Parts: sequence; C-alpha cells; structure tokens
Amino acid sequence: NFSRVTEFILLGFSDTQELQLLFYTLFLLAYAMVLLGNLLIIVTVRTDPRLYSPMYFLLCNLSFIDICYTSVTAPRALVALLSGHKAIAFEGCMAQLFFLHFVGSSEMFLLTVMAFDRYTAICRPLHYTAIMARGACWALVAACWAGGFIHSAVQTVLMLQLPFCGPNTIHSYFCDVPPVVRLACADTALTEWLMASNSGLISLGCFLVLVASYALILAKVRARVSPGNWKALSTCASHVMAVTLLFMPCIFTYLRPAGSSPTSKYVCVIYTIFSPMMNPLIYTLRSSEVKESMWRL
Repeated sequence: NFSRVTEFILLGFSDTQELQLLFYTLFLLAYAMVLLGNLLIIVTVRTDPRLYSPMYFLLCNLSFIDICYTSVTAPRALVALLSGHKAIAFEGCMAQLFFLHFVGSSEMFLLTVMAFDRYTAICRPLHYTAIMARGACWALVAACWAGGFIHSAVQTVLMLQLPFCGPNTIHSYFCDVPPVVRLACADTALTEWLMASNSGLISLGCFLVLVASYALILAKVRARVSPGNWKALSTCASHVMAVTLLFMPCIFTYLRPAGSSPTSKYVCVIYTIFSPMMNPLIYTLRSSEVKESMWRL
C-alpha cells in the first residue's frame, strides 16, 4: 500500500522519569489485580461443582476474556514505561489493533449474552433450564468470539489499505483505530465513517440491548416483590455498573470520525485496564455462592 513507515512511536503518558515510574507502578498493580482476580474466578468456578450453572459458566468466560483483553495492551505499556523504548513495529501495531478489537468486541457480545441469561432466569424461570442448556451456552459463547473476529477483521483490513508515509507518532500507549488513522497520508473520510459505524454502532447497539434487558428485569421485579427478586435486582444493579464502565468510554471513543478531537489516553485506561480490574469485584461481591466457594478454595 506504498507505506514508508516501518514503526510507530507510542508516546505513552509522560516523558518525566518520576511520572513514568508512578504510572509503571499503577499499571503493574492494576494488571496484577486483573490477572489474580480473574484467574481466581476461573479456578473457583471450574473446581466447585455447585457453581455448575449458565450464569457462572458465562462469568468464567468473561474472566478469561478480561485477562486476554488487558494482556493486549498492558505488558507492552509496562515495558515502554520501564525501559523507555516506545517504538513498535508496523506489523506489531496492526496485530495489537486486531487483537484489541477481537477480544474487546467479543466481551461486549458476551456481556449482552449475560444480560439475556439474567432476563431469562428472572422473567422466564420455568423455561430457563431448557433455554440456557449447556449446548446453548457453548453456542452463544462461540457466536461471541465469531462476531468479535469478524468485526476485528473488517477493522484491520480497512487499516491495512491505508498508506502511511509521514508522521509516525501516536499520542497513546497502544495502537488503536482513531490515533493510527490520523497518521495516514490519504483521504480517510470514508474509512473513518466506516470504522465509526463498525465499532461505534456495535458499542451503542450492545449497550442499548443491555439497557432494554435490564429495564424489562426491573419491570418484572417491581411487579413481583419477593426476596429472591430483590436479590436479582441487586445483582443486575452491579452488572449495570460494570457495563457502564466498559461501554460509555467505548461509545465516546469510537462513535465519531477519527479526524475529530483526539480521545484522551486517560479515557482509554477506563475500558482497557480499569473495567477488567473491576469486573471480578463487581461480579463476585454480589454473589454469596462465589464468595463461599472462594473461601473454601
């Protein structure tokens, strides 16, 4: 594609050594919490037969996705902060972009499936076992991964068709569509709108589906007041918090052309580091079964 750029420079957060050490410490602690928290959930669910239910099966898959999602950006950022080496090869940048959108969109689809699981359990309890059978759960998880792959493949193909022949400085700590598209030495208006429609509409569409499902759950709970329903409502409230942490920054980042004002790198931290770090706390602290299983483990 006539590109003359062989590498990009990820500026990160700061050039000051003291601030780099501070950010390195914070990133290392956050990444360690993501790994330990999500691995603990996976081991707990896999070893306790009492957690053999669709909700915990999906939660186990969410923890695995969170580990993969954070591992796409965090290790490279930690190396850059510690060593000061901020260059990333063109191929490495494209690979990071591909896996970021592959795993990130798969997580969005999985959160939508988890909302459907809660809706079915609360609004159609007599049919729950038949609807959310183990085979259906595996099919839904496979569909999430397939949807993420198709979305990411489209994004990557659009990126690889752009020529890069000028500046190679990215004002972020990882390669993503908006900052990289800005560096292309070609008219990218159509490509920007296609990418905004792809990533932005997926984020917005999944978020609206999630909001609608939780609204239906709320209406059902209010119609039938019982301790079990209020417990379900409390669980859904924590899920809404996790969904908001992930979707709102993504909608703000992707549902607009890349040529508009740059997205703050600190906004990107919310959905690449902070959201995967909070998911284990949000999804386990509201579940007495998981907490008891962790103590036994």
